[in-house]
Amino acid sequence: MTALDASELSRLLGPWTTGTTTLTDDLVTALVELIDAGLVPAGARLPPQRGLATALLVSRGTVTAAYDALEARGYLATSRGSGSRVRSSRNPLQSHPSGRLFSFTSAPADVVDLSTGSLPASPVAAEVLGRLTDVGAYLSTDGYFPAGLPVLRQAIADRYTRDGLPTRAQQILVTSGAQHATWLAMTALAGSGDLVLTEEPTYRGALEAVRSTGARVEGLPLIGGGLDVDLVRHALARRPQVLFCQTAIHNPTGRSTADGTRIELAEVLNDAGLLTIEDTCSADLTLAGPAVARTLTGLVDPELLLTIGSTSKLFWGGVRIGWIRASETRIHGLVELRKAVDLASSVTDQLLAADLIGRTDVARRQRREMLTDALAATERELCEAFPDWRWHPIDGGSGLWVDTGQDAVALAERAKRVGVKLAAGPSFSTYAGQRTFLRLPVWHEPAMLRDALSTL
Repeated sequence: MTALDASELSRLLGPWTTGTTTLTDDLVTALVELIDAGLVPAGARLPPQRGLATALLVSRGTVTAAYDALEARGYLATSRGSGSRVRSSRNPLQSHPSGRLFSFTSAPADVVDLSTGSLPASPVAAEVLGRLTDVGAYLSTDGYFPAGLPVLRQAIADRYTRDGLPTRAQQILVTSGAQHATWLAMTALAGSGDLVLTEEPTYRGALEAVRSTGARVEGLPLIGGGLDVDLVRHALARRPQVLFCQTAIHNPTGRSTADGTRIELAEVLNDAGLLTIEDTCSADLTLAGPAVARTLTGLVDPELLLTIGSTSKLFWGGVRIGWIRASETRIHGLVELRKAVDLASSVTDQLLAADLIGRTDVARRQRREMLTDALAATERELCEAFPDWRWHPIDGGSGLWVDTGQDAVALAERAKRVGVKLAAGPSFSTYAGQRTFLRLPVWHEPAMLRDALSTL
């Protein structure tokens, strides 16, 4: 049975108070909408009343009254010792979302969205997207290329090769974004009951993908920016099926695994034969040193490693193109799995991506300049507004992992009520932990960020 954590339900509820009726009525209305939409699935157990009241900054009596009203309307079934769960008759979708990706829904125009690290289009992307794409050569085909357009697969392979990782086009599967790639990789490698290891904290989209497979997930703490290799060794005794990691630029912490640790980790993975999915979507967003951060590619047996990449961070999220780099045998299997749910990615997006990837060097310089300046401005604003907040210097990426020293879930709830959207730590956690942390984007204009922080 799905059990919702109070912080997850708080994210799903969004700005639920209206100010036009009682808090109880507002909460009942918001919960009914979530249940009817299938976002809180049939059979889901709602959080304990006291915990939800704390997360929503309301009295326990408000939550108790809301649960009672929902039970009276046939939405909940309550039993002593088991809590309150959604009745199976209430929605037919049987979906199991965790709310970890819920911040990617569009925020209203009057809300300052500090919950996502997604970047605006880079100048080189604006230049390319401003031109019409020539699709004439493909109009005589059916438009379906399940593995990706040959020209794009080759462009991605060439980029890996220029970066020092010799790659053939046949080792690339083009997907409709990195989240699609993560879901494909996880679905191909893990199933119900399998154990998936990951970092703690980790990319919330990966947690959503693991959950969709029915697999169990265990987070291993980060030590000095990377996985503790000894903890990985000990975890092998529990017979994990997959490791999901980010050794280049980690999301959400922005830190990179030390070269020696990465080499040691690769040796453990090779010796154990542990299947590994590495997310390298932020590897191009380095702030110093090499233009692209080092990864496990070239260190781990190619039959064990699936590497995920994307155009979203370097160019723009509106170009929905991601990819998986793996052995040719693995790619064949992934293509067949992909065709069952998604025949192919958009031809026009793929042509745009091929053009953009040819300008990778320019885009990397642009992103580094932008993020370096933006990071300095953001840190100044944070130090001024909240001198007690703490964070580690980052190696790259588009966000800061900030320890507020207080309940960040409650802070996010208060922020919703004054028009500021925040991403609290539990959405990046395997066990709804990291409760004092926020992931804050660094790219907003200083004046806008100053106003949002001052509002908080």
